[in-house]
Amino acid sequence: MLPLSINNQTLAWGERTYVMGILNATPDSFSGDGLYAQNAQNALAQAHQFVEDGADILDVGGESTRPGSEPVDADEEIRRVIPIICAIAEEMPKTLISVDTYKASVAEAALAAGAHIVNDVWGLRADSELASVVAKFDCPVILMHNRSNPASVEVREKLGNAFIGAEYGNLLEEVKAELLESVEIAEQAGVKSESIILDPGIGFGKTIEENLELNNRLNEIRALGYPVLLGPSRKSFIGYTLDLPADQRVEGTAASVAIGIARGADIIRVHDVKEMTRIVRMTDAIVRR
Repeated sequence: MLPLSINNQTLAWGERTYVMGILNATPDSFSGDGLYAQNAQNALAQAHQFVEDGADILDVGGESTRPGSEPVDADEEIRRVIPIICAIAEEMPKTLISVDTYKASVAEAALAAGAHIVNDVWGLRADSELASVVAKFDCPVILMHNRSNPASVEVREKLGNAFIGAEYGNLLEEVKAELLESVEIAEQAGVKSESIILDPGIGFGKTIEENLELNNRLNEIRALGYPVLLGPSRKSFIGYTLDLPADQRVEGTAASVAIGIARGADIIRVHDVKEMTRIVRMTDAIVRR
């Protein structure tokens, strides 16, 4: 697997696990960490803290993917994320920035403002123009598997909302096949193979048991030949397993991250950067010797 060079940095897959810190520029993040009410300077302070705590990549998003959340139009999403991306790019030029969006116009604005990576929770299936934007900017793209249905949401007091699982005949085989369909969309648009990163979509249209199985069989996604991102942070499958609300899921996230790394994860996407960086470094010390 070829190393990925971005912004004068090299991500050497397999040598260590990279940490992506979540910057939510939303009013309705499920984890309660949205920066919507704050200005770009406060978001910048959070970005500095994340990097100090060990983040390799900052993932800026302006539309919540929380089950039951309201869609946001592209103009509003741009209004939320561009000031933050501009501030980080100007003050922290060596820091890698990804934009968490499935909209081509948002991605184009973000890349022009200084973002380096597109993180698409719909795997290039929601906006037919996004693959062309990624190819135009010659940037890496994270393709996530997603069968979630916004209308199929379970609500439990204290534990929050969760997507109800879609129907699978064979979970791993179907996830792999649909990820490879997203890869084909990317490559047909001119995206380089070495610029593609896969995400199995923990928490998106899968049952608690299916999320646990995906986490434990991440090596089968990695065997497709692309770097893999794992994003379990504070998600409902942890809350439902441990009977805990979102703000008490750090230990459950740590377990998921450690197992994910042991199964081949290359990037972990998390809210609790300081704690998860320590988990990453310890797990790497054990499994990547």
